[in-house]
Amino acid sequence: MLAITHVPSPKIQQCELTYVSRTVIEYPRALLQHDSYCRMLRDCGAEVRVLDVNRDYPDCVFIEDTAVVLDEVAVLASMGAESRRAEPAGIEPELRKYREVQRVELPGTLEGGDVVRVGRTLLVGLSSRTNPAGLAALARVAAPHDYRVVGVPLRDCLHLKSACTSLPDRRLLINPAWVDARSLPGFECVHVPGEEPAAADVMSIGMRVCVTAAHPRTAEMLDRFGFEVHMTDLSEFAKAEGGVTCLSLILGSH
Repeated sequence: MLAITHVPSPKIQQCELTYVSRTVIEYPRALLQHDSYCRMLRDCGAEVRVLDVNRDYPDCVFIEDTAVVLDEVAVLASMGAESRRAEPAGIEPELRKYREVQRVELPGTLEGGDVVRVGRTLLVGLSSRTNPAGLAALARVAAPHDYRVVGVPLRDCLHLKSACTSLPDRRLLINPAWVDARSLPGFECVHVPGEEPAAADVMSIGMRVCVTAAHPRTAEMLDRFGFEVHMTDLSEFAKAEGGVTCLSLILGSH
């Protein structure tokens, strides 16, 4: 399994924000936290590749948004934030080493943080960053490979993965304030603790689940479920509306 990451930009303070108020991001601390994040991925059995191709773009560390990587194909995103639209081109050469690459084109917009894969189903958040045309474009690429694409309405959060991710047993971990379980028919949903609203953003690697250190109650719950829980501090990236999933593109975890 390969995890592709990107070093944080020195301009991260200028990142896009939608639902989070701007506060000071300590860049040296962000670098240390990114190193610890990469170490956590290695502890989970991943080979980690760290890119440095989009350093001039403030949000470049959130590499997951630039593509949707399936077993058969990588789909380059059409970023909903105009300031990020040059990022996928920088990531494309790396992805071409491992996958055929196709694209979503404007006026369709699609960001990887809005796509949750559960087996052969792709749940796609309809957010401020992903529109119905982007969902349809992804469906056209994915359908020949036998994926089902399902649109999921969101409220009050940036991406679908802010509100919903898949656990190793294919249950969904959700914040019901941000995504309605009724829009996820056929899936068993587990609710995050109310005092940890952002805790649904976890990353499953095999039977391991990666959680940010800010969400200890969620980590305890996942441990009780029998998963091997790994935690790391991502507080500086949380200030940029980031979480554990958005800092990497994972190839080969499904």
